Amino acid sequence: MTAPDTPLVSTIKERCRVCFTCVRECPAKAIRIVDQQADVVSERCIACGNCVRVCSQDAKRVARDTEPVEQLLADSPPVAAIIAPSWPAEFTGLDHERLVGMIRALGFTFVCEVSFGADLVAAKYRYLLEEHPDRRFIATSCPAIVSYVERYHPEIVGALAPIVSPMIASARVLRKRFGAGLRVVFIGPCIAKKGESACDPVQDDVDTALTFAELRELFETHGITADATEPSDFDPPHGGYGGLFPISRGMLQAAHIEEDLAAGEVVAADGHAEFIDAIREFQSGDLEVQLLECLCCNGCIMGPGFTDNAPLFRRRASVSRYVRERLGKIDRSQWKRDLAEYVQCDLARAYHTNDQRVRTPSNDEIEEALRRMGKREPRDELNCGACGYETCREHAIAILKGLAESEMCLPFTIEELRNKCDELKLSNEQLASTQEALMQSEKLASMGQLAAGIAHEVNNPLGTVLMLSHLLLEESSADSAQREDLQLMVSEADRCKKIVSGLLQFARKNKVDAEAVDVYTLVERMTRALPKRNELRIEVIHESRSLLAEIDNDQIVQVVTNLVSNAIAAMPDGGTLTLRTRGTDDDVFIAVTDTGVGIPEEIRGKVFEPFFTTKSAGEGTGLGLSVSYGIVKMHHGDLRFESNADPQAGPTGTTFTVRLPRQRRATQNAVTLAPTTKGQGQDAQANPAG
Repeated sequence: MTAPDTPLVSTIKERCRVCFTCVRECPAKAIRIVDQQADVVSERCIACGNCVRVCSQDAKRVARDTEPVEQLLADSPPVAAIIAPSWPAEFTGLDHERLVGMIRALGFTFVCEVSFGADLVAAKYRYLLEEHPDRRFIATSCPAIVSYVERYHPEIVGALAPIVSPMIASARVLRKRFGAGLRVVFIGPCIAKKGESACDPVQDDVDTALTFAELRELFETHGITADATEPSDFDPPHGGYGGLFPISRGMLQAAHIEEDLAAGEVVAADGHAEFIDAIREFQSGDLEVQLLECLCCNGCIMGPGFTDNAPLFRRRASVSRYVRERLGKIDRSQWKRDLAEYVQCDLARAYHTNDQRVRTPSNDEIEEALRRMGKREPRDELNCGACGYETCREHAIAILKGLAESEMCLPFTIEELRNKCDELKLSNEQLASTQEALMQSEKLASMGQLAAGIAHEVNNPLGTVLMLSHLLLEESSADSAQREDLQLMVSEADRCKKIVSGLLQFARKNKVDAEAVDVYTLVERMTRALPKRNELRIEVIHESRSLLAEIDNDQIVQVVTNLVSNAIAAMPDGGTLTLRTRGTDDDVFIAVTDTGVGIPEEIRGKVFEPFFTTKSAGEGTGLGLSVSYGIVKMHHGDLRFESNADPQAGPTGTTFTVRLPRQRRATQNAVTLAPTTKGQGQDAQANPAG
């Protein structure tokens, strides 16, 4: 016998793929999802077996009773096997005598039909309705229905018909016939029968219950086959119309109770969705019937203990055919005498409430749970059912009851996955940019060391050359033949001095001497010093007058000067130079725009590299933008750019934008990083280095 504390159904977690099919099919909502695993809550489970039947991964484990049966048979007391009348739907192609012979070969003393117990139960229902015409009853042949009412509708436990199931009725008849020491094993398609056999009010009637699947395992273990077994008939008493019980509405026919749609006194409901609605309406009073006959499955012929995968109506036909044949051969007079003898047996039972209902959350709690799943408005509630619950609201309630998780919502999970992918993509881009920046930093550091060394070694002899060149030029007469050469020497030496000065500035790790500076005033002063050329038009636009920031005035002047110089150089034939300033609560911005030729796409990634320039030889050092970028970074700002060099795409030109924080950070970092086009973002372009 299955121990009372042993779960009848449990999950094999290694096989569970969390498809939520079991959640959807469980009428009691006894499946709890924890850490993406389906866990059967045994206290809530009514052992209907729907989860076992629908699980495509065979991830549901049913409590096994083959070992207790083997032990019963080994102890050698008289043991009776009582067979559910649905057996013809399982053992198709096998006549009853062969099946009985195989069961006897396992060691059973008696093999009897539960259909006779069903006949007695049918008669009891007929008497019950006649004796209590003013009362309403719920039929109790299906143990899963009994468990459901006890757990989830305890208010109507009193409406459960006080009549045992055919299984218990058969066991009581056999004990009366063969003695109280008889041990009884039920064999059928129902998992809930295992729970019923251990139920307190009737636990002494049936020792244990096997499914058809377990019976086949015993046959295979003992090497029992139909061909090698001597045929045998069922032991009396034999059943009659009770053989129809496993078919939907079969009990009503066996009891000669008509489901009259006009009278509406009897209603039959089967299937895990239909019986729930029927019981709910029975409790509310909307279903005014004298008898509600419910089956958790679509008839016992669709029970989870079957191994045969035949469709419903083929199984139904197998059972009907067998009942028809038996009724044609049965000794009706003996059958009636047996009914008259055993109908006086005690076939009554009591029921107990086992309330497993959980408090329904408040509307505010439900709304909060919905918001956590991204459902902020009614239109966000798709009610797709992918989570196993019919509506998003039911899913939210299950979450609050501890039976479900937000991740069960497929649209929510897809959206979360999409967001995570976007975040990973951004992180990957930032990582790639950082890697490029680090490589550029190492390059700049090496070049800075080289530049410092060269500048240091060249500076002293260059000073001597420059001084002597100027002396020679001053001492030469105006008409001297060497004067033109000396002027060229002085000019080139001066240019070398500028290059060396640039190298020292590039290599030096400057510190920011920050003070409160009005960027508006800084730009206005610079504008007055710009060269006046007829072909050059200068515009200054201040979007805000509040442009106070903690910066190094001289360094920022140098940055803007470099940018303006590059902009003018990009417009050799004239154009419009625009300086634009604006501010936010945290930053100030300086933008320098030209209407020049723009920068070709292929060189945009190099514009901040030291010594890279597009100017002619002798016109630029290629250090202007590198130094400017370093200064801006020391201010913890950004230097970004946009450029268009394709006239077909629109007006050509380039815009740099300098962003400077209004408040200076406590630490000041040396220039160690240089920008890359990728690191500046898709909208960041640059002017040629100066």
